[in-house]
Amino acid sequence: MERPHPPFPRPEASGDWPWLDHGLLIPASSARVCMTCHWFCHHSAPHAIPQLACAKHQALLAHGEHLTHRCGSWSDSQERQEDWAAAVA
Repeated sequence: MERPHPPFPRPEASGDWPWLDHGLLIPASSARVCMTCHWFCHHSAPHAIPQLACAKHQALLAHGEHLTHRCGSWSDSQERQEDWAAAVA
């Protein structure tokens, strides 16, 4: 069964999201961090400031946490699951 693409927010909508509760995050020293998760999304906020978010929790991520933490809902990205990179090569 194909997993649906995460509901990426419109940039103006995600700006209204709350910050992710730090208690949901687990320190991680592997590749299983927010940035590699299927639910991770980002875009440029005003003044070209990156805005990091979790579509699963509909919450913003503090800068840096996307590289060192994950939550219990971490899911491998669909691109890696389907080996899309190999199909391009």
